[in-house]
Amino acid sequence: MNKLALYFRLVRADKPIGILLLLWPTLMALWMASGGIPALGVALIFILGTALMRSAGCAVNDFADRDFDKHVKRTAERPLTSGRIKGWEALMVAGVLAVVSFVLILPLNTLTKQLSVAALIIAGTYPYFKRFFAIPQAYLGIAFGFGIPMAFAAVLGAVPAVAWWLLVGNVFWAVAYDTEYAMVDRDDDLKIGIRTSAITFGRFDVAAVMLCYGAALAIFLVCGWQLGLRYWFAGGIAMAAGMALYHYTLIRHRERMACFAAFRHNNWLGAAVFAGVALDYALG
Repeated sequence: MNKLALYFRLVRADKPIGILLLLWPTLMALWMASGGIPALGVALIFILGTALMRSAGCAVNDFADRDFDKHVKRTAERPLTSGRIKGWEALMVAGVLAVVSFVLILPLNTLTKQLSVAALIIAGTYPYFKRFFAIPQAYLGIAFGFGIPMAFAAVLGAVPAVAWWLLVGNVFWAVAYDTEYAMVDRDDDLKIGIRTSAITFGRFDVAAVMLCYGAALAIFLVCGWQLGLRYWFAGGIAMAAGMALYHYTLIRHRERMACFAAFRHNNWLGAAVFAGVALDYALG
């Protein structure tokens, strides 16, 4: 396998679910900030930037976890862990992607650039939180949702309170879906001493996931309502709630593949919320 193909796998370009989980809340915020009519150029910057930063984050994550991933069945054959690329190569790839992402936002205002630096620091430090933070998924939620305040900053030149509340909602959503993900690796993580929400919640993991879904969707609903969104948006939230209940049927027995399926299905949950936002602005 040539180096480009290995770099492709390093940044999970063959598994776009991570990009989508960043993209839906970012697009939701962009639509809300712009009243449903975002500038095409700004939208393209955020779409491309989201993809690039998620890819950079994967490379940094694999570098940070290179000694742990070899002990986890699902990650043992990743390019860096298996020794097919070197640590410096992963950092090089991450650095190039981060620089390109920053170049993309140069046309945007100063506040957006300042927030992008904070986003970079959060994304770069997340992998190390698993060493000592009991629920690193909450920090992941900040990293995955930082496009929300950036979107408001890019459109309005300021970050209103509703943007920060949307970020809080995204933290609850991330804890929900990444706990499902962590339930897949719980046995391996216990052996190697990695901290995850699935381990912290213990036998209450399923209940915690459902409570986090409820909190996330409630916060999204209240924020959207404050911004004037009404019935199409509420319909999107209701559809997302139905999907969350479906996830309960998948995770309640804590079977690995079913939990992984629930995690992947969050793409559709996020799409439902965004569709509700976009349709409400277009038809409401």
